[in-house]
Amino acid sequence: MQDKTVRLSIPAEASYARAVRMMAANLAVLCDMSVDDVEDVRMAAEEGFVFSCATMPETCEVSFELVDDGIDMDFLLGDAHDDEIEAGSVDISLIELLLSAVCDDFDVTEEGYLHLVMRAGKAHA
Repeated sequence: MQDKTVRLSIPAEASYARAVRMMAANLAVLCDMSVDDVEDVRMAAEEGFVFSCATMPETCEVSFELVDDGIDMDFLLGDAHDDEIEAGSVDISLIELLLSAVCDDFDVTEEGYLHLVMRAGKAHA
């Protein structure tokens, strides 16, 4: 597969989490990922969306980069500081725990993105 990028701009509201999950799952299927990998991509996308929303962006900008062996996801983060996130109803440490379990790698970049790396078959190896 030639690398392709799909971008999604969606309101940063919990009611849109399903749209992000479904887009991610569909793209994982296009990458010929296994059923287990598709489920992991779906979970990671939802947790990434929740993480992004917790940082209070105006809209959630998501970039899905389809590569030969999986998907990279980037979620634009807002300007909320750690103490503002902690005070909210979202437990960032729980999200980070879940992402560490299902992603091959994840990081908050200096450019203000949550970057998730998902590779076919590697999360279950």
